[in-house]
Amino acid sequence: MGGVGEGRVFVLAKDGRPLMPCHPARARELLDKGRAVVHRQAPFTIRLKDRTSAESEVDGVQLRIDPGSKGTGLALTDERYETGEHGETVFTRRGLLSAELQHRGDQIHHCMTQRAGYRRRRRSANLRHRALRSSNRTRPEGWLAPALRHRVDTTMSLASRFCRYAPVTEIHVESVGFDTHSMSVGRGFDGDEHRNGALAGTDARTYLLGKWGHACAYCGVTGVPLNIEHVRPRAQGGTERITNLVLSCVPCNQAKGSTPVEVFLARRPDRLAEILAQTRTPLRDTAAMNSTRRQLVLKLGSLGPPMHTWSGSHTARNRRAMGLDKTHTIDALAVGPLGHGGVIVRVPDRALVVRATGRGSYARTTPDRFGFPRLRRARSKRHFGYFTGDLVRASVTTGAWAGTWTGRVSVRARGQHSLTTPQGRINVSYRNLRLLQRGDGYAYGTRQEPVTRRSRKTG
Repeated sequence: MGGVGEGRVFVLAKDGRPLMPCHPARARELLDKGRAVVHRQAPFTIRLKDRTSAESEVDGVQLRIDPGSKGTGLALTDERYETGEHGETVFTRRGLLSAELQHRGDQIHHCMTQRAGYRRRRRSANLRHRALRSSNRTRPEGWLAPALRHRVDTTMSLASRFCRYAPVTEIHVESVGFDTHSMSVGRGFDGDEHRNGALAGTDARTYLLGKWGHACAYCGVTGVPLNIEHVRPRAQGGTERITNLVLSCVPCNQAKGSTPVEVFLARRPDRLAEILAQTRTPLRDTAAMNSTRRQLVLKLGSLGPPMHTWSGSHTARNRRAMGLDKTHTIDALAVGPLGHGGVIVRVPDRALVVRATGRGSYARTTPDRFGFPRLRRARSKRHFGYFTGDLVRASVTTGAWAGTWTGRVSVRARGQHSLTTPQGRINVSYRNLRLLQRGDGYAYGTRQEPVTRRSRKTG
């Protein structure tokens, strides 16, 4: 049964080498006595002023990673054998610090799709455009789409940062492969059907004509030209998967456009239920995991510490045995076998939330909905010494927002920067700001871990 406890703080020696993470109370004591200074605000890291790594005892910790399509969990743990309540030797695993990395692959995919739409429109409208490149061009070994490459790069970035701030001796990664072919129809395949597919020998239009009886799926009309229609529009993340396709007449196709099918058929619930019954959960997240699994393992192997990959069954078995809820951070804590009789004796009660925000746009103009320039953007991203995303502390002496505020800043050319606070956004002059940490493309926060049961040990 997993216990809960307060998370740890990263500690660096005088020479910059990582030491064992310490309790926040111990970190406050070291700072109050002047024995340490703040090295980094997020994740919070202190650096000792009076001790080197050679003068310290470092046992080493393990970094455990649970990759995901929208989020990835990371956890620092230490393992040891302890004496149990009845004198027996028990293998224990303690969670020292956990973090959830939130990817922005969907945002990148949306931007890439929007850009492609702008270019297609320029070509179809015979406007000035860049010539269409050949679709037969080669790609380098290990190439991934930008939205997928982002997942690998951000996970690698946070993992390498943990290795710099903590004495990581082992890396444990959950590596899971999904059979999207079988998942697409909800049953297993074997033989020729698995190699060629359940719809081998037919095309999409023939399949849909037989499925919908040569009638429009929205109004039921027959004997008219029918178009292949996306139930979930492409503009809203719809795919070319056969379960996302129906047949519709030209008037229904034009009337629906990019409207969600739930809104378009709100007055016809029987027809809506029939269409939704044939749609299935998109496999985009599953395909993303399959595409990035090998690249992530290869990248993490270059960090230095020995790396081990484990199946998802180990993670699920450990989590259920300890009676823990399912989150990315708790799954990361449960990655790898516990051995016979092993227990997780400590789960951090708060998890660090790291959200990928990027470093701004490279675009020099703001386009309208047709892709034409509407506004010109400033070529300089730095104004009065600050960049958007910097962590600052503002001291406001007068007005409704008088006080001291800490948050991320959005810079303005006129010097009245916008500061994000828990109570809302405020405008602060650059003269009242003090830099705490440069923006690194991530936003940091915390959340409560859903752990309600305590064990015999909470340290």
